[in-house]
Amino acid sequence: MTYSRRNFLKGIAILSGSALVAPSLLISRAAQAQSGAAHMSDDIKTWKVAGSHFGAIRAKVVGDRVVEVQPMEYDQHPTEMIKGIPGLIYSSSRVRYPMVRLDWYKNRHHSDTSQRGDNRFVRVGWDEAIDLFYEELERVQKEYGPWALHTAGVGWRSVGQMHSCGNHMVRAIGMHGRSVGTIGDYSTGAGQVILPYVLGSTEVYSQGTSWEVILAESKVIVFWANDPIKNLQVGWNTETHESYAYFAQLKKKVASGDIQVICLDPVKSKTQNYLECEHQYVNPMTDVVLMLAMAHTLVIENLYDKKFLETYALGFDRFLPYLQGRSEDNIEKTPEWAESICGVPAEHIRELARLMAANRTQLIFGWAVQRQQHGEQPYWMGAVLAALLGQIGLPGGGISFSHHYSSVGVSSSGAAMPGAFPLNLDPGRKPKHDNDNYQGYSTVIPIARAIDALLEPGKEIDFNGTKVKLPPYKMGIFTGHNQWHRHQQRNRMKHAYHKLETVVAIDYNWTATCRFADIVLPACTPFERNDIDAYGTYSNRGVLAMHKLIDPLFNSKPDFEIFSALCRRFHREEEYTRGMNEMEWIEYLYNECVAENVQKNIAMPSFAEFWKKGYHLFPEGKPWVRHADFRDDAEVNAVGTPSGFIEIFSRKIERYGYADCKGHPIWMEKIERSHGGPGSDRYPLWLQSVHPDKRLHSQLCESEALRSTYTIQGREPVFMSPQDAKDRGVSHGDLVRVFNDRGQLLAGAHVSDNFPPGVVRIEEGAWYGPTGPEIGALDTYGDPNTLTLDIGTSSLAQGPSANTCLVELEKYVGTAPVVTAFGGPTEVDPNGNQVKANA
Repeated sequence: MTYSRRNFLKGIAILSGSALVAPSLLISRAAQAQSGAAHMSDDIKTWKVAGSHFGAIRAKVVGDRVVEVQPMEYDQHPTEMIKGIPGLIYSSSRVRYPMVRLDWYKNRHHSDTSQRGDNRFVRVGWDEAIDLFYEELERVQKEYGPWALHTAGVGWRSVGQMHSCGNHMVRAIGMHGRSVGTIGDYSTGAGQVILPYVLGSTEVYSQGTSWEVILAESKVIVFWANDPIKNLQVGWNTETHESYAYFAQLKKKVASGDIQVICLDPVKSKTQNYLECEHQYVNPMTDVVLMLAMAHTLVIENLYDKKFLETYALGFDRFLPYLQGRSEDNIEKTPEWAESICGVPAEHIRELARLMAANRTQLIFGWAVQRQQHGEQPYWMGAVLAALLGQIGLPGGGISFSHHYSSVGVSSSGAAMPGAFPLNLDPGRKPKHDNDNYQGYSTVIPIARAIDALLEPGKEIDFNGTKVKLPPYKMGIFTGHNQWHRHQQRNRMKHAYHKLETVVAIDYNWTATCRFADIVLPACTPFERNDIDAYGTYSNRGVLAMHKLIDPLFNSKPDFEIFSALCRRFHREEEYTRGMNEMEWIEYLYNECVAENVQKNIAMPSFAEFWKKGYHLFPEGKPWVRHADFRDDAEVNAVGTPSGFIEIFSRKIERYGYADCKGHPIWMEKIERSHGGPGSDRYPLWLQSVHPDKRLHSQLCESEALRSTYTIQGREPVFMSPQDAKDRGVSHGDLVRVFNDRGQLLAGAHVSDNFPPGVVRIEEGAWYGPTGPEIGALDTYGDPNTLTLDIGTSSLAQGPSANTCLVELEKYVGTAPVVTAFGGPTEVDPNGNQVKANA
């Protein structure tokens, strides 16, 4: 069959005012036109173009102030999040000036670290701040060596290739000396480690089968712990939102009965509600149990694809005895066994297996399911289930771990995208302190074990077949990311931060990471500098000019200027900048992109033309099927596993000898689990901390107007079932205390039929706002990581286990403390006398 994206999108004019997605999901174009009619007498194309994780925008600027933001006309399904951009720029939480924590200012690295988080800072000038930064780098390198400096991973930095903040930090600090880095991330910590052993690549960040193929060929689609309608609002680069056109078509196919869609999840997701498709409940953290029972059915009823396994996979013979109860725990993985654990009736488990075997089935997994203890297992078992079905590499069949991310599944144009400011030192160059003596400590640590390194210094841990010796670093540098959002177990973090001598944070907001730092440097927002970005992370739809909307507010600067000033202190500024300024770098990156595309016979305009217009779009891409080349010829197009085949059983992992990640997928009980699992007698509610609906992690939480659309009594909402609310005397809109042995927080009760008994949700990214720096202090706003568990997924991946978390909640009685998460610090003079509140 010939698939044409042009035919699929026929009738959708690029400048059309119609909306294919309901207003309840994204901003309706019609509503935009109506609400913006009074402002549209002037030509919107004269407004400045900029990019963001939330989409491309045009901004109206009057008197050096952004007065209105509209989605760029190519974006047919813009997200409500762009309404939060003015609130981001003009937030009361902006870092306005360089600031230094009071006791650190007085005593430097001998300060009382228990005062971190007391929110008292001394304002200093840029020269003094950079001097303090540089002096600490010098001291740490000379007194300790590279093992004592931690250059933390960046995470979701602001978009823009030239001003990519992590690149600036790593390059500048690398010119001064070596440091301890990190590997992995908090999004897919377990998945990106296990899947190369099973399917040959990380998969989680890979392009997936094109949506037009799925819509034409799939008969059954299973969104397994996946909510793409919510998550596709944002992208790693500037998001295009093209995926939503396909979901509109999918909704029609569900209504007509052409495609059967099942959302398999403990809760009724935004995707399930939009598509009006089937919902299959499963008890939290028991997905592996359900999949094992489905696999058992496929084998017992002879529904599995033997020829596929013989041709494309290895190790089924080593896995089968476990499935049949002849090894490991000696329990046969029947649907009856599974029912009591996963909560799905045995006969319905059989029906699910039969349905998937009888139809072209596309499995689409989300990421949250691997952010739990033993998070490697659901992904591995998902791949095994797909292999048993035998549809990997077929159009509309197989398995995906990425279709909810950055418009994966939108066919790629094939064009080259602009590169970024260089991450590393230039060839042949060495750091000022050319010391590679780490005293036996590891140079790189799993990112989710960064706090372990402070609390258990020198401990040797397993990681992906190697040993890692945790370095007790003394100084940490954080730029463009919020460590006090993404890491788990706040009170454990407080203990750990008492051991740090110096923390430097570079950001444009007073996040908790800044509040628990010693030196805070104000970066400007991405809307206060020029830049260039890819338009469409996987679709490669075009190149976007990011025009500076306004000059940097207060005393903020771009990272480029901040690290240029730092390099000037040790006479490496010229090398750092390569003698180019901001606009010269942007033009250089654009021309490099042009040169790459010349090799692909793809034409691009001159830089001057591009910059004036604000964007350049590439031709549409061709449909594609993931793993199709492997299926066509498994010898020539072998996957990247040790054997070149799909590995149901991994000899390599088996040789590691890990008790918590064996040679094939297995079910292992969690340290705590709801619905009758360990710990549920004391804390019966499973806390789900998923990606938020109206922000990107902690980005946009500072935007007061946007935040006001979802908070309850000024707090982050905790979603719960009517039954759980009734049992605790809680009504919708009440303030509640959510707690466990690890911490406590206040949140607003949001009672919803989308949630079953025993399951509550607080979206991650809520800013941490404790009543004080003390261990155990009440979080006033509702950060779920106050309660989550900081343990590794297993000895293999050492990823985060945030979704292994039980809590209880109660109605809050009495006068609630004020929310402390937002606004600036208390500015004091060097003697501690208050100069200004909310500085």
